[in-house]
Amino acid sequence: MKLWPRSLLWRSVALIALLLIVAHFAWLQIFRFSEREPRAQQIAQQIVSVINLTRAALITAQPGKRLGLLADISQREGIQVHLGEPNEEVAPLPDLPVVKLIETELQQRLGPDTRFATSRNGIPGVWVSFRIDDDEYWVALPRARLERVEPLRWIGWGILVLALALAGAFLIVSRINRPLRELTRAAEQTGKGSAVAPVAETGPVELQTLARAFNQMTADLKRQEDERALLLAGVSHDLRTPLARIRLGLEMLEDKEDAALKPGMIQDIEDIDAAISQFLDFARTSETETTAPAADLNALVSGVAERRRLAGAKLTLDLGPVPPLQLRTLAIQRLITNLIENAVRHGGGDVRIATGAAADRAFVEVLDRGPGIPPEQAERMLQPFTRLDHARGGAGTGLGLAIVERIARAHGGSIKLTPRHGGGLKARVEIPLDA
Repeated sequence: MKLWPRSLLWRSVALIALLLIVAHFAWLQIFRFSEREPRAQQIAQQIVSVINLTRAALITAQPGKRLGLLADISQREGIQVHLGEPNEEVAPLPDLPVVKLIETELQQRLGPDTRFATSRNGIPGVWVSFRIDDDEYWVALPRARLERVEPLRWIGWGILVLALALAGAFLIVSRINRPLRELTRAAEQTGKGSAVAPVAETGPVELQTLARAFNQMTADLKRQEDERALLLAGVSHDLRTPLARIRLGLEMLEDKEDAALKPGMIQDIEDIDAAISQFLDFARTSETETTAPAADLNALVSGVAERRRLAGAKLTLDLGPVPPLQLRTLAIQRLITNLIENAVRHGGGDVRIATGAAADRAFVEVLDRGPGIPPEQAERMLQPFTRLDHARGGAGTGLGLAIVERIARAHGGSIKLTPRHGGGLKARVEIPLDA
């Protein structure tokens, strides 16, 4: 389990939060160090005032009235004054910087023989001694008089300020991240081969420059794609016209000496025409094709398979339940046709087509019993004009699987070429259910 966030937004917020927390505690420590000495002096001044007033009251009071005076001070001010006793148990002060400062300040003002304790004879409190002649007295001050008032309230205010700062940091980073999210979405659509509207060139100068460069890149890619498609379509169209005339001439050929060459020449023409069709399919963009909001994948597979059966192919269908999908039906039909033709051409007579849905994806599998594709060559076979060595002498252009990969990617899916159990090839196309 990784606690560190993956997105730029939350990483930025986490870093800013860490910076604010460190800064908050740093200022807290600075405040503690800076107010230590003034606070010690203030507490010492309070104790000195109480000691001096108590001593003055005891000195000026008549001996017979001192007990009454001590009782009155205890009742009105919460200050207890006790006469020192021999062999009394006194707990020393804690070894804290503030306490040391207070002790030093009191000894400077009250004298070096002044004693301090946190409890006397088991009675807790802030105990400070003073002398009148040869008698030692102890003054017990309530801790509430000397401790900081409502420390939790200041901690609460600090937490509130920190929370407000973090909320502000989140809003600021989220606003800065908004153009990056738009660029990410546009980049994903461009990677799938879809046309995207230009992203807004707003925000800081760096983000404006990035958005402008991205818009220029997508415009250049679109222009190059259109030029390539136009070139292939024009060449293919210009080639088909003379091919049609050649075939017409062959059909009208009556010379018996050339009759033996006629079937082979017609087959060559059909192969060239099929290659031209592949070029057109590869050049064709599916963005302008109609998208069906609830297409039946099984119906599309059945339709293509039936046409191939009429052409003599032997196919086995294993169609599982597939929910309606948002598909470009003509493009999916080309995908299925290319998979089946590839399997029939190289896989012999055992071709099986399966469909279904697993997790959040629908799939189409075409399995054959051909020579298969080595696993290390699977990714390379999805590139245009790529063919295995044993297939180079046969018909085909090496574009079939490349067309399948492009159509699958345009739907947010993918194609995997893996060995079939028992020999052969399994071509599996997966498409997200929310494609």
